[in-house]
Amino acid sequence: MFLCRDWSDYEIIDAGDGNRLERWGDVVLLRPDPLAVWPMGRDNTARVDATYIRSGTGGGHWEFTRSLPESWEISYKGLRFLVRPTGFKHTGLFPEQAVNWDWMQRFAKKADRPLQVLNLFAYTGGATVALASAGAHVVHVDAAKGMVAWARQNAQASGLEDRVIRYIVDDVMKFVLREVRRGRRYDAVVMDPPSYGRGPSGEMWKIERDLFGLVYECSRLLSDNAGFFLINSYTTGLAPSALENVLRVALPKGNIEAGEVGLPIGRADLVMPCGASGRWWR
Repeated sequence: MFLCRDWSDYEIIDAGDGNRLERWGDVVLLRPDPLAVWPMGRDNTARVDATYIRSGTGGGHWEFTRSLPESWEISYKGLRFLVRPTGFKHTGLFPEQAVNWDWMQRFAKKADRPLQVLNLFAYTGGATVALASAGAHVVHVDAAKGMVAWARQNAQASGLEDRVIRYIVDDVMKFVLREVRRGRRYDAVVMDPPSYGRGPSGEMWKIERDLFGLVYECSRLLSDNAGFFLINSYTTGLAPSALENVLRVALPKGNIEAGEVGLPIGRADLVMPCGASGRWWR
């Protein structure tokens, strides 16, 4: 398992009964997590500032026990991110991904030149900020205009306004195919594809059907001395070994590892499963 233990501004205080109890800075949230299939600890006395309540028709809403700012900052090793409760239970940041940020930063810091990195399904830019802070030049692609705007804010919060980051609002596959036609080359590719979704013009994405084709097209963008390729997935049932197989079939010969991603839970020796990652590197 790829396990992140280095947060100070974030922690899972407890988990169980289909929920996570989390601290984001000094704000404590209770929100659903269907993988927390064990009982919540009964001796927990943590204050809860907001609880996400699911509706019967999908989605849900937050109920607050104290007034919270619209958004607030948390930090990870000098990187700063804006978080806020959204209507889809998320906060705009996936803290478990810090274990992948650390892994990618090692390549960027050791490189003798700025790595050219393509970040696909880039969301609010956790990986973009981490890579840019380590000296990489990043092309950040996401179909949601609002998420790209949030990524810009995260870069600004981390003092990275002057770094080379190109923000693109586009369907990921369409953008990749155009880059292939243009003959563009990248030293690394990062992607965090959803289980399913739609592009800005209604393009349909389904991970089981479309993942391999996307990875294959991205392989055509890799430079001759490309450094790494990362796939992260939250799709339930998509095992780490499936990501490993995709990388082995689609990419040149290299080192490959895959595993679950997790976060420690404050009580006992429990770990919260948080999806899977597959990594390829030279």
